[in-house]
Amino acid sequence: LAADPAPPALPAPRRSHAPATAASCAPAAAAQAGARAPGRDEGLTLAELQEVGAAVGIAPEFVARAARAVDHRGRAAPRKTILGLPLGVSRTVVLPGPLSDGDWERLVVDLRDTFGARGRLRQDGSLRQWTNGNLQVLAEPVEGAHRLRMKTLNGSAQSGMVGGLVNLIGGLVFFALYGLMAGSGEEPPFWIPAVLVLAGLAFFSYAAVRLPSWAQERERQFEALAARASERVAAAQRPPAALPQAQPRLDLGAAASADRAADAAPVPRRSRE
Repeated sequence: LAADPAPPALPAPRRSHAPATAASCAPAAAAQAGARAPGRDEGLTLAELQEVGAAVGIAPEFVARAARAVDHRGRAAPRKTILGLPLGVSRTVVLPGPLSDGDWERLVVDLRDTFGARGRLRQDGSLRQWTNGNLQVLAEPVEGAHRLRMKTLNGSAQSGMVGGLVNLIGGLVFFALYGLMAGSGEEPPFWIPAVLVLAGLAFFSYAAVRLPSWAQERERQFEALAARASERVAAAQRPPAALPQAQPRLDLGAAASADRAADAAPVPRRSRE
């Protein structure tokens, strides 16, 4: 009799490496944490984030450190736009403590280095500000800390786009009027509205093309400035590190004198019985 065929071998269970496991479990853990508090849309608390991190093998202290780094960068306010293009950007961050005079001076130096402009300083009581044209940085006192507001507006792009639209609309209006004049037997100079339309398109396009990259650069600069200012204030809030206790010094002179005295001492004689 022929032997029964061997059953097909079962595939070996698939094993995941640690990074892949963390990446696959993090969304599920976050969804579980969010499902525990329905109707809440302000995000997760630090404890919930640490619980999500523990589910994928991340230590709570690393989650807290990452959360502090995100807080130090602040939050970007909605952009001011024109025809969907970013015309102004801003960022607000609540510093982890009060902004001292020294921290404000270092922030001003950082602003001048970042934007390559001296700017103008102004202080009204506890309110401080640094301005350079449309670029404004304000430090406002809040309860137990300071809030840093940074905002800017691309005025040159705004003027170029508005001027381009005016020329474009004016050229179209002239085209319509010249069209009516052409119907009456006169031959109007159509090159005038053509020049206006082309100039309007050129002005608008030149200003519009630069806006996205300009807005991204300003947001990146604001984020870096907020992070550095928060780190300086947080460092000032930390207690100073304890100095190591001084070890007692060995008096080599006294030790040498003791050795000489021991050598000079008479050796007792032993008698033979």
